[in-house]
Amino acid sequence: MPPAPTGPSSSGPSPLARRTMLGAMAAAAAAPGLLALSSPAQAAPDAAGALPGGGDLGPNVIVFDPSTPGIQARLDQVFARQESAQFGTGRYALLFKPGTYHGLNAQLGFYTSIAGLGLSPDDTTINGDVTVDAGWFNGNATQNFWRSAENLALNPVNGTNRWAVAQAAPFRRMHVRGGLNLAPNGYGWASGGYIADSKIDGTVGPYSQQQWYTRDSSVGGWTNAVWNMVFSGVQGAPAQSFPNPPYTTLDTTPVSREKPFLYLDGNNYRVFLPEKRTNARGTTWGNGTPRGTSLPLTQFYVARPGVTAATLNAALEQGLHLLLTPGIYHLDQPVQVRRANTVVLGLGYATLIPDNGVTAVRVADVDGVRLAGFLIDAGPVNSPTLLEVGPAGASADHSANPTTVQDVFIRIGGAGAGRATTSMVINSRHTIVDHTWIWRADHGTGVGWETNRADYGIRVNGDDVLATGLFVEHFNKYDVQWYGQRGRTIFFQNEKAYDAPNQAAIQNGSVKGYAAYKVGDSVTTHEGWGLGSYCYYNVDPTIVQHHGFAAPNRPGVRFHDLLVVSLGGNGQYERVINDTGSPTSGTSTVPSTVVSYP
Repeated sequence: MPPAPTGPSSSGPSPLARRTMLGAMAAAAAAPGLLALSSPAQAAPDAAGALPGGGDLGPNVIVFDPSTPGIQARLDQVFARQESAQFGTGRYALLFKPGTYHGLNAQLGFYTSIAGLGLSPDDTTINGDVTVDAGWFNGNATQNFWRSAENLALNPVNGTNRWAVAQAAPFRRMHVRGGLNLAPNGYGWASGGYIADSKIDGTVGPYSQQQWYTRDSSVGGWTNAVWNMVFSGVQGAPAQSFPNPPYTTLDTTPVSREKPFLYLDGNNYRVFLPEKRTNARGTTWGNGTPRGTSLPLTQFYVARPGVTAATLNAALEQGLHLLLTPGIYHLDQPVQVRRANTVVLGLGYATLIPDNGVTAVRVADVDGVRLAGFLIDAGPVNSPTLLEVGPAGASADHSANPTTVQDVFIRIGGAGAGRATTSMVINSRHTIVDHTWIWRADHGTGVGWETNRADYGIRVNGDDVLATGLFVEHFNKYDVQWYGQRGRTIFFQNEKAYDAPNQAAIQNGSVKGYAAYKVGDSVTTHEGWGLGSYCYYNVDPTIVQHHGFAAPNRPGVRFHDLLVVSLGGNGQYERVINDTGSPTSGTSTVPSTVVSYP
């Protein structure tokens, strides 16, 4: 393993032996005797059998106001439990009522979300930091997954806030009154990340971050890039210059609708639903109150771990939305979302596990569903799919009011053996997939080429689908299959499966390996910007992957700023897309790039 860079002037490290190294460290158990995990009983149906709306958010939603004593001690208590609990069972949401807080350093570990409860980030100010670093993993930030920060204003103590994260760690609706450092202390390896609807007054320094996507935000400046930095609708973003430096910059985001969020209206909780924007640029909240609508918490079934899928479905059929409080939910049947404009919002990485091979969540072909803020963890019995948006053959026009899938993450293996054939299937037209990480685990427990078998990551059958911030990794065959017309992807990050035992195991007919991103042969219009695929075939480093991307060669199918990377020579790519692009070679971990295709 080469030494990590020693300062911010580095062009970034080679990420050899990254996530496979964790071993026993990753499974560090939570320390006993901290926060109670037991929940009070779920509210019972009324005499008529109706389920209640609203109610208490449970013990793992911890709410602070400026007068709360011992805030720092409580934050430290949660962090001590979650810092290295990568595959643990703890789930926490740390919520701050509007006001000003002084002298805090909220360090975030696994499955921990921190958020303000105002309508604007500036309603809740922390004179202090919200910190993610990598001391638990010897300064390597490539496994700082599953944590989030939302809807806060920060005045960092030293002028710069540190947010050294990897995948599934969104930074949304944040106002940093200073700079933002995306690298760990010591500038060790890092593999992130995602920012949206945020304002960073100072400079963002990604330093050792391999890739990053920033959407509909404002930055005072941006310094450094390693492989793939993508911006859409970002005021202050660097100019388009891929591949040197590797900046892909779009002036606007074609369609966006920010994630729903919980806030306080006086003493009452509500959920704000931001409106759809077209050709978006900058934050939604910079000119005051954001545009959109809101719902009272009384219109949500406030779910607790232990509730059955039948009860969740009864609440939905009754006309309630779902608020999933932090914890783990076992499902023996799919959660069925049939009603237009339904909201399913998770707090603190609420986790859904299908126990018997069912699909975890199914959405009907209706307008305006919002899925946000939860993790689906595959169960030990193979599920044909884990999340389906629209049934097969869905064809309704949802352009005026699309379904959004935001910060919905999928995992197969890692916390235990899991299996799924296709993780996410998008059948409904105009769906927006805004920040997802679909991950077949390469470390943890229940991991092996056949142990956590998962052939396909995401399959898009619907027309006019937009993906903004698409992270899909390590599937046995195709990571992305796109069969709908007029699809668009802004930013894609991929690693091919590390653990392929030999060349034959990944042979795709006459083609060496399955492309990371495959556009169907019948597609006539498709476009992608800022897409990267990496290989690290550490079981058999002689494996050859023909290309990272495969698509029909026709004028309407266009790609901008593509790259493939061999991590230290563990496997090689022969081409970038189809038969175009130079091969990777040697052990230097230098990307091969294509600026425009065809």
